[in-house]
Amino acid sequence: MFQNVQQIQDFIRQNGIAFLDFKMIDLRGRWKHLSIPAARFNEDIMTHGIGFDGSNYGYAQVERSDMVFLPDITTAVVDPFVKAPTLTMIGDVMVIDHPANRPFDQYPRNVAKSAIAHMQALGVADEMIIGPEYEFHVFDGMTRTLRPDAVGYRLQCSESVWSAGEFPNNGFHTGPHDGYHADLPGDRTFDLRNQICLELAKWGVDVKYHHHEVGGSGQLEIEVELGEMTRLADATMAAKYVIRNTAAANGMTATLMPKPIYGEAGNGMHVHMLLRKNGQPVFYDPDGYGQLSRTAMHFIGGLLTHARSLCAITNPSTNSYKRLIPGFEAPVTIGYAMANRSAVVRIPAYVKSPDKKRFELRNPDAMCNPYFAYAAILMAGLDGIEHEIDPAGRGWGPFDFNLFDLPADERKRLGHLPASLDEALDALEADHDYLTRDGVFPMPLLETLVKTLRADAQEISRIPHPAEFDRYFDL
Repeated sequence: MFQNVQQIQDFIRQNGIAFLDFKMIDLRGRWKHLSIPAARFNEDIMTHGIGFDGSNYGYAQVERSDMVFLPDITTAVVDPFVKAPTLTMIGDVMVIDHPANRPFDQYPRNVAKSAIAHMQALGVADEMIIGPEYEFHVFDGMTRTLRPDAVGYRLQCSESVWSAGEFPNNGFHTGPHDGYHADLPGDRTFDLRNQICLELAKWGVDVKYHHHEVGGSGQLEIEVELGEMTRLADATMAAKYVIRNTAAANGMTATLMPKPIYGEAGNGMHVHMLLRKNGQPVFYDPDGYGQLSRTAMHFIGGLLTHARSLCAITNPSTNSYKRLIPGFEAPVTIGYAMANRSAVVRIPAYVKSPDKKRFELRNPDAMCNPYFAYAAILMAGLDGIEHEIDPAGRGWGPFDFNLFDLPADERKRLGHLPASLDEALDALEADHDYLTRDGVFPMPLLETLVKTLRADAQEISRIPHPAEFDRYFDL
């Protein structure tokens, strides 16, 4: 939107902008923000940045916690969700040093940039192109209780069959597992999705399409166009912000939580990917399986080799593993195939164009820090290319049948995704060298991430669950 400070200052004057808002990313992948009066914005901020205390963002301690935020003015957009006219933007974080400040190597945006630089240094490709799919639920409201004497939650969803016996009620409801591409009047969030997509366009996020998803209780999907990896990580943060705030502005509640409803399909964030070098597709070969090149197959080999440890970064919540179970179009067994939604890696059969020939990784969900997740996916794939890992030679496919139908002993032979966050963290502790190449993921960052997520898992495991009272109370 903007290329220099003068353009920003002109826009501020012409549009009555009152504040500039700066968004930074914490360890978990959440936006934090601070704001300044618009009159304070000048060239000095672009050179020296804005100081803040980085010790509260969850990263490993560094020798200097005082850091500076450097805005990226090309990401600036007017925030529609606040009353005072506000221009918001993301940026990068530097550690204060002498004679010059240096990039904070644990900061998510810097990790993603380092992964791209590593790929370019290897000479494999110039660009990593990705396309995420955002699945989420929209409810009319929710309550949750977490006290020593009461633990539980309740969801309100007017389109669900749960609401068929309550007023107000128009009689149109979407049944369980029957929501895919549901039409009006059952699809009650059509106008909301349209509004979300119009807002996303203002944030520079190009929507491919949107629709109701399989879940019959407000499960939706927005898929975006392919783009450069770091820019799409920025777009993922923007998408989560816009989805939640547009729903809130309409008196509704949106969540990207992987498994908010028992017995219904969960919310994934499938990631489509391809590489380009000198503007040409690296993954295309008209004679390869699925029209994929040997380089593409080796990339898949790297993803499958490191699939279990990747989960700690791409699926970093205890709730993530309630989605990764058989029977709900989420992958469990490690393998790849054409047009097979039960495989961890799926090659879309509908993609014919050489410059868009790609595959998707189906296990990630939106609980991830997108910069870490996309960078880790790239590092795993590059490891496969460097070591020429052949997924077919490892017995990982191609599987042109439903992997959920495999006998248990065969699934065990192939390997499976972790069944819990603790299991994923164990895998990451045992398998992380591919991430630390060229310092892309600093070890202090990985150690802090494991420590933080393991504490989450341990705390949640200690809390009595309502289902335990149903199952064990009378034993």
